[in-house]
Amino acid sequence: MFTCNIADDCLKYSIASMKQVIQNFKTGELYVDEVPAPALTKGMVLIENKFSLISAGTERSTVKVAKANLLGKARQRPDLVAQVIQNVRKEGLKATLEKVRTKLDTLKALGYSTCGRVIASMDTNHFFKPGDRVACAGQDYASHAEVICVPQNLVVKIPDTVPYEEASFTTLGAIAMQGLRQADPKLGETVCVIGLGLLGQITCQLLKANGCKVLGIDISESLVQLARNLGADDAVQRSDANLMAMANQFTNGYGFDSVIITAATSSNDPIELSAEITRKKGKVVAVGAIKLDVPRDPHFYRKELDLRLSCSYGPGRYDTEYEEKGIDYPYAYVRWTEQRNMEAFLQLVAQGGINIKPLITHTFDITEAETAYDIVTGKRQEPHIGILLHYPDNDSKFIHTKIIQHNGAAQQQIEAGFIGAGSFAQSYLIPNVKNFGGGLKVVVTSKGITAQNVAQKFSFDSASSNSKDVIDNKEINTVFIATPHNSHAPYVIEALKAGKNVFVEKPLAMHEEELENVKACYMQQGGRLMVGFNRRFSPVASALKQNFKGINEPLVMNYRVNAGFIPKDHWTQDEQTGGGRIIGEVCHFIDLMQYFTEALPQTVFAQCIHSANSVNKNDDNIVINIQFTDGSVGSIVYVATGDKALPKERLEVYGGGKIGIINDFRGGEWYSNNKMVKLKMEGKGHTQEVHAFLNAIKEGHPSPISFESMYATTKATLKILDSLHTGLPQQI
Repeated sequence: MFTCNIADDCLKYSIASMKQVIQNFKTGELYVDEVPAPALTKGMVLIENKFSLISAGTERSTVKVAKANLLGKARQRPDLVAQVIQNVRKEGLKATLEKVRTKLDTLKALGYSTCGRVIASMDTNHFFKPGDRVACAGQDYASHAEVICVPQNLVVKIPDTVPYEEASFTTLGAIAMQGLRQADPKLGETVCVIGLGLLGQITCQLLKANGCKVLGIDISESLVQLARNLGADDAVQRSDANLMAMANQFTNGYGFDSVIITAATSSNDPIELSAEITRKKGKVVAVGAIKLDVPRDPHFYRKELDLRLSCSYGPGRYDTEYEEKGIDYPYAYVRWTEQRNMEAFLQLVAQGGINIKPLITHTFDITEAETAYDIVTGKRQEPHIGILLHYPDNDSKFIHTKIIQHNGAAQQQIEAGFIGAGSFAQSYLIPNVKNFGGGLKVVVTSKGITAQNVAQKFSFDSASSNSKDVIDNKEINTVFIATPHNSHAPYVIEALKAGKNVFVEKPLAMHEEELENVKACYMQQGGRLMVGFNRRFSPVASALKQNFKGINEPLVMNYRVNAGFIPKDHWTQDEQTGGGRIIGEVCHFIDLMQYFTEALPQTVFAQCIHSANSVNKNDDNIVINIQFTDGSVGSIVYVATGDKALPKERLEVYGGGKIGIINDFRGGEWYSNNKMVKLKMEGKGHTQEVHAFLNAIKEGHPSPISFESMYATTKATLKILDSLHTGLPQQI
């Protein structure tokens, strides 16, 4: 059953497995499959789709990228190629190839403009209720699927007079609306629209509703005629020899006040043409994905043209605070947001200012999506512009289980369930469980398509979007938790209470109250708990630990971390979700120091730089001093402002006349008796860590890391923040 728990209250509903359009990014294969429905969480709205729009230009490009071979993909994303090269230098070829394979071997959700009926809502404004007719936006949210879960700021109510078919165009309408806002056309101005596809046709109509005189340009004769039919003052083919004369006559020789480019092309022609036909001090607005090799002279320079880029649906796009957390911009200061652009477009449709019906050329059932995409990609030659997918009413969806069954192996001694299965889990956790011989029972992710992909890729018995399908499953004895940091402690408590062996990625908790709740549960329930502190299991750390055996004196440890820059809007930096880099990463380094000292951290003192640069987070650059119960001391220098050419991590351990060095877990050095020995060992211990935990289960041994140690590491990490806030050392 699909069950959603809201705090202490319980909102329950059941949804069957749903159909969704999927593309395998590695192979390019596009198909419709049954996947688990998405999970409803805070700030989201669960919706039963009625219609979704295939945006021919955007989705054609997306599909073609996926269908390209590896070289073709690389040519189209040189930015990602540069990241891969940098990662090879940092982590080595083998680790990088594994990451690339994981990224490529994914199932991609298509679509971003849909409409339907609200099933349930957890929006923080309590604005949406079951049964509401709504339009939705957002890549990876408003997908071609029977059921979708969309952030509240990307959902708007549909006026009663607007049919679902027309409401499915809302996202495209908002994109066109934002293009107009960037052009800021005044009543009576002349505007040219280059590119008369779906977006261009809507843009022309919006301009006419705004009281402008509009000329359209496109390479297609049929689209030129359609623009004329839908109200453009005139339209012309790009190849027409009289185009420049027509533009001159249309503007009385002055040139256009604004040119809006809605074409999608790798050619530089649209930007060059727009500069030529725009008046002096006019505006050129790029809405579509075009080449932007801006010719300075003669037109842009001599006319002092204003080139503006339009960002998709409007303010809020790519802002996680707005889109994912539902934090709206003040109405008085940001009048037109994504959501408000969507609402304005629907109002125009309701009032008859926009005519959508002529733009609908095809409607297919969701089961016929492959045929629809054959038209979009040109495999099936048919004139088209607006292609809709229809989702038939089927109330039976809301009475069945949503778990998707796969062929699984017979019962084994270790039967694992995964809650969370992002790139890290797919690269380091799941393969190592499988290689150990553990049974893979159920994988759970908030998006059903991801769970489906992982289940198929690693041969899980089933896929789900409900954590209860792991926690309450009697066949599962071991739970792996690899979710965002703020959910770790609650899931650990649930799993321990259910009598499971629990492996949770770091951190164990984000706040002291959470940590104490975990401790109380562990002390009461018992069980086997392991936090993903992998570095102590690395081959080089294990070798150095052996060399320090027998040294009965405190150690001095110096840990330098060239962490690299991460933007403030990255989820790990969010205080509510990720907790920041100290909580999310520094715990690793404290644990490794514990491993060498075999003692607990006792006091911490931390200082950070205070940068005036707003892009820097102050606690990304920090020096931490730690004293351990055996008298050992350690310092951690964690820096985000360094150069990537320097390897990330270096640990130096001093004691008993000996020195051990770890060089980014790609080797090490051992100094003793005036001799130096090179240690050629690679790996951060991910495989050894998982296998040690599973061996402990199999053989009936305690967790490889004691709860006391994991608790102390987590508490020390939290006390670092207290030290930063108070400026004083903190007792652990």
